[in-house]
Amino acid sequence: MTRRRLRAMTRQGDALRAGFQAVRDEQNVPAAFPPDVLAEAVEAAADPHPALGSKRRRDRTDVPFVTIDPPGATDLDQAVHLSRQGTGFRVQYAIADVAAFVRPRGALDEETHRRGVTLYSPDLRTPLHPPSLSEDAASLLPGVDRPAVVWTIDLDATGLPVEVDVERALVRSRAQLAYAEVQHALDDGTADGALVLLREVGVRRNELEIARGGIDVRVPDQEILDDGPGYRLALRAPLPVESWNAHISLLTGMCAARMMLDAGVGIVRTMPPPAPEDYERLRRTAAGLEIDWPRDVSYAELVRDLDPRTPAHAAFLNLVTVLLRSAGYTQVLAPVGDDEPDVLRHAAVAAAYAHVTAPLRRLVDRYGTECCLAVAAGEPVPDWVLEGLPRLPEEMRSADQRARALDRACVDLMEAVILEQHVGEEYVGVVVDERRDYDAVQLHWPAVRAHAVPGGLGLGKRVTVRLVEADPSRRRVQFAPA
Repeated sequence: MTRRRLRAMTRQGDALRAGFQAVRDEQNVPAAFPPDVLAEAVEAAADPHPALGSKRRRDRTDVPFVTIDPPGATDLDQAVHLSRQGTGFRVQYAIADVAAFVRPRGALDEETHRRGVTLYSPDLRTPLHPPSLSEDAASLLPGVDRPAVVWTIDLDATGLPVEVDVERALVRSRAQLAYAEVQHALDDGTADGALVLLREVGVRRNELEIARGGIDVRVPDQEILDDGPGYRLALRAPLPVESWNAHISLLTGMCAARMMLDAGVGIVRTMPPPAPEDYERLRRTAAGLEIDWPRDVSYAELVRDLDPRTPAHAAFLNLVTVLLRSAGYTQVLAPVGDDEPDVLRHAAVAAAYAHVTAPLRRLVDRYGTECCLAVAAGEPVPDWVLEGLPRLPEEMRSADQRARALDRACVDLMEAVILEQHVGEEYVGVVVDERRDYDAVQLHWPAVRAHAVPGGLGLGKRVTVRLVEADPSRRRVQFAPA
């Protein structure tokens, strides 16, 4: 197995950029915002605090919110603050108030419905909203007042919600933090009290997730990294703080779903339970990876003990996509009790769940948020929300499909480029999927899921494969059993 560091060098940069653009063209990724959309966004940015309905915007600038994001992020959807509340905790979660800037049925509104989500390429971000909003007026940047939707969720000592409220407010983030610096501060004991509570609440919420059978999706990211002299592919294991921070978003989404289900109006994120045969396929793969999976241990329990930094574990964790299929959105049309049907639940969360915490990057969040604000205030849901809800499931399905196709095509191109000069070399991996014409082999290194032709190697088997083709023009990489 080669240990050579594989990357695309500077001389290949122009070809890669041209390739990424070709992928965007192929996937119909919008190139630019129309002039009327840009003009409307600039006008909205100049008046960031319009009155919305009869609910007054509260002044919450005294709360020391902070944002925690990847380094260099400018579209900041969320800011968080945690404090003690008796024997429990108070979570205050500020979400960018995008509806304050988007005029219903206007040019900007219609453009966001066409786009659906922010799209990411290795060399370019294609935002859902114009940068004058997504990276400036609507973003929760530090040191400036911003309109926000603030969730206040009081938890008991175990981390269960006991009281939930949501309101429009004015906030001021104190700092823009990156995951790595927060993790370092927590590890060396220099983190402030609110960040220490983030870890404490995150651990408690994780314990509750285990108890209800939720699936921890700590999937290693297959990343395209700008390496200075070129690009390279790598698997990146998430930091613990990313999970704790995600639990705050998950908590908010669960509270939002419960609010909409009780009121009988809104939209929730749904996913059917995995099929028994999917679990059996994973058990065979685990055996091939020499991962011990006792029959009395659930998948949800097993993956929590795996280390994504270990190649075999990383390969297995990547297979969570076998279980987490058919996720979508479902409109809530009538009140539902605590025992909601499976069609309104998210199997990985093991509860009802809604997207409300990333409105700068995801269209559906704006609608879910407006439903919750109306329910909390005891007011009717705005007409523009009720009109838009029925078409959202299909719009979001199409947008998510395009995002996945864009991501896969860019990775396919990168794999072909970095491996082009290595045809004939051998690599070690494990068979993680069986298709009609090939087996998918997750290589231990580099971070590539290989197509091995012909198939029949055996699901879960550890194999050595030889690279026989790497064609950037077709974004095609193919291996054969060595």
